[in-house]
Amino acid sequence: MIGFGEAPVRCSAAGCTDSAVWRINWRNPRIHAPERVKVWLACQAHRDHLTGYLGSRGFPVLVTAADVVAESVPDPA
Repeated sequence: MIGFGEAPVRCSAAGCTDSAVWRINWRNPRIHAPERVKVWLACQAHRDHLTGYLGSRGFPVLVTAADVVAESVPDPA
């Protein structure tokens, strides 16, 4: 599991204290190029909720395992 030192990385959902197992890579296409990747972390329970929240706003999203870094988030095909 990724983390800083001995502490695991936590889910980005408000109030959640579970360990993150997913990396939700996203960007705002109106202001960022595909190479600009923003990241939210998610536990299994919040993965779909956080991904859906970003997707509903038209942001391209790429979900990877928590220890996989995305180099870019391309526009949907």
